[in-house]
Amino acid sequence: MANNEELFKKIISHAKEYGFVFPSSEIYDGLSAVYDYGPFGVELKNNIKEYWWESMVRYHENIVGLDSAIFMHPDIWKASGHVDAFSDPMIDNKDSKKRYRADVLVEEHLQKIEDKIQKEVEKARQRFGESFDEQMYRTTNQRVVENQAKIDSIKTRFYASLGKNDLADVKALIEETGIVCPVSGTKNWTEVRQFNLMFSTQMGSVNEDANMIYLRPETAQGIFVNFLNVQKSARMKIPFGIAQIGKAFRNEIVARQFLFRMREFEQMEMQFFVKPGEELQWFEFWKKERMKWHTSLGIPASKYRFHDHEKLAHYANAATDIEFEFPIGFKELEGIHSRTDFDLGAHQKLSGKKLQYFDQETSENYTPYVVETSIGLDRTFLAVLSHSYREEKLEDGSERVVLNFPARLAPVKVAILPLMKKDNLPEKARELMDSLKFSFQCYYEEKDTIGRRYRRMDAIGTPFCITIDHQTLQDNTVTIRDRDTMLQERIPIEGISEIVQKKIFPAA
Repeated sequence: MANNEELFKKIISHAKEYGFVFPSSEIYDGLSAVYDYGPFGVELKNNIKEYWWESMVRYHENIVGLDSAIFMHPDIWKASGHVDAFSDPMIDNKDSKKRYRADVLVEEHLQKIEDKIQKEVEKARQRFGESFDEQMYRTTNQRVVENQAKIDSIKTRFYASLGKNDLADVKALIEETGIVCPVSGTKNWTEVRQFNLMFSTQMGSVNEDANMIYLRPETAQGIFVNFLNVQKSARMKIPFGIAQIGKAFRNEIVARQFLFRMREFEQMEMQFFVKPGEELQWFEFWKKERMKWHTSLGIPASKYRFHDHEKLAHYANAATDIEFEFPIGFKELEGIHSRTDFDLGAHQKLSGKKLQYFDQETSENYTPYVVETSIGLDRTFLAVLSHSYREEKLEDGSERVVLNFPARLAPVKVAILPLMKKDNLPEKARELMDSLKFSFQCYYEEKDTIGRRYRRMDAIGTPFCITIDHQTLQDNTVTIRDRDTMLQERIPIEGISEIVQKKIFPAA
């Protein structure tokens, strides 16, 4: 784990040094858990957004887009349950003065017990080889059975206490399980309190007349309140989806771990409206579809896993997370939820406006059920960045840091590098730059030796470097260098756009 934490620190440092992510307001000592995306970070972020939008909206005829406002009528958050119930259980350690989410402390404790079980299973797998029956081992090995019973007992009690909002019992459970503060190592805990996560502000010209409104803590509600507007104007038939990319804001108790938990973040989500009774089959459909999308990024399937929710939110009848193995462990990347008709029903009730669908085939009105896919854009950015980060030792003994992004996501696709700043090479390079920049994100660089420029391009993840040298002036050929193999080949300038296109989109 120490090595992974060290790796995580290196990734954060690299992200700042090479213009991917900066701490926000840094010249004023920063603002906790808020970040700015730099020149290469914003390109990577936009490429992820575009890839998601293409696969979600352009490739599905029954999914359309929306961009709803961040400010919304405050009653929307009453109907959705956020005003009364959007909170996390909070606990402080009196010795370290550090604040924690009580549920995260319990879940991390459960994960430690689960890790012990996994170690026992792996040892047994190595001992017994191909004849190993994991299911039988888990139900017969005494240590594994005892640890699993501990997990089940803690979960049952913990979720029951949270469900009843019995915060005293949550604290008692933390004390009885021996959970200590990671900083002080003590069990000197305060009471557990609920902490509402919504940012509030006021809208109006004079304080006395101002209305309390909220910065949206999620983007989904903007879709629900526009359900009929979208359905009628886009002439959609159920089943259909509404997709949106937008900012959301949460006043997190514990905002840490770089981009993983932020107070201002971006979501890419799609709400899929279906006939009641068909929601669970669509839930399974979208589970498979979304996992396919993640693995299509070029990251191995072994880095992902499903985590089914044992405690369902009040609006859901099925829920799972797609978790990714970050350097800080497996963490949630995307949520897929069967939200029933809770949201449309709640808004219909409070607003007094009908939010129903008329099915012409069956001549019936009904409130659709919803299957949601909601993915954190910033977390996806972090997943792609952390998986792509490599430190390599080369044959000549030198080292390089490379970001081996999938070519289609890379912030810069092609670097144009004149070998020298003389002999008409920069002019020739500029000609090539001008012909390619309308097709690909290009980067022109003439400072430093060609070797140093290659290393810089490796460090920002540029898949291809094109070098213009003296031979170019003679026969109109250039050298194209591959980031991952570092191999170089001579190709003609004529048709270079098609060659690069095929390398970036090999299946196209």
